[in-house]
Amino acid sequence: MAEAFLHSFDNRLTVCSAGIEPAEKVNEKAIQVMQEAGIDICRNTPKSVSQYLPETWDYVITVCADADRNCPVFLGKVKHRMHIGFDDPAKITGSEAFVLSEFRRVRDEIKEKFYQFYQENL
Repeated sequence: MAEAFLHSFDNRLTVCSAGIEPAEKVNEKAIQVMQEAGIDICRNTPKSVSQYLPETWDYVITVCADADRNCPVFLGKVKHRMHIGFDDPAKITGSEAFVLSEFRRVRDEIKEKFYQFYQENL
């Protein structure tokens, strides 16, 4: 979601999203709530962070709530490392309505925090 929002703020940015253990596909609820926000991510595919190690990056931003404590450091060439943590809505349990509301809450938090990052840093 963060990647998609950054692209929506400025389509000239090179933005990549990757994980240590990428999922098989993008979560359907993430696709749904982003579509509600007017952004189509249905063609996105999860990627491994290892494919980005040889490249140089201005920013590497970890987003999972506990990444700053539990994820290994990105070993690629990076000018700025940041952590902007969010709950992982895919780990939320409860009714369908509750889980979807959590995806929306996290989506809105991501949009707000990354717009602030964009305004202050890019």
